Amino acid sequence: MNQQLAGYAPTPVVARMENHGRTMLKVAMASGQDLFARAGSMVAYEGFIQYEPNPPAVRQVASQWVTGEGAPIMKCSGDGLLYLADYGADVIVINLNNDSLSVNGTNLLAFDAHLQWGVERVKGLAKFAGQGLWNVTVAGTGWVALTSRGTPIVVDCGRGDDETYVDPDALVAWSPNLKVKGKRSFKASSLIGRGSGEAYQMAFSGQGIVVVQPSEDSTDRLRVRG
Repeated sequence: MNQQLAGYAPTPVVARMENHGRTMLKVAMASGQDLFARAGSMVAYEGFIQYEPNPPAVRQVASQWVTGEGAPIMKCSGDGLLYLADYGADVIVINLNNDSLSVNGTNLLAFDAHLQWGVERVKGLAKFAGQGLWNVTVAGTGWVALTSRGTPIVVDCGRGDDETYVDPDALVAWSPNLKVKGKRSFKASSLIGRGSGEAYQMAFSGQGIVVVQPSEDSTDRLRVRG
């Protein structure tokens, strides 16, 4: 039986963050290298690791984030290996190098605690969503892990002059330097009587990337403030 399960055993550590399979994140924890992670995402750990739910640094930032329950983030510290997952979603590992990323809050699984982060208004969409939409921006040099409901596609917006349009319910992350505006449309569902069908897309232009998941999961998407 051990031989049959050998292929699922932990692999040697090669980076601070890496995938263990498609839907699990492995984090090499060490003293002084704290981690912020989605609350409830820990599935296993080795060594001595402590958890602090909703630490002061998170509460200060989360005061800007209207989600009903606040930002579901915990602080992880200690030495060992930490395994995180989010209900079987695909895990995307990114190593920022003096760079930044704007992330849908529900797709943010974990990030190095020393990174700069905050909640920012998504510019260009206020007239389409009342008082506006808010996202989490992570910046600096360090590791970030995102989740995607299925294998995502990464669209390079700098390849041509055309804008890239994305349904907000399928949006995972994008380069903050991209220009964003909203566009109203009508979904095909309006033709068969499932509500008005009125919707909007986010139009991206400029140099940068957009990460899109193959799922229109509208639960807890980009949050409306106010």
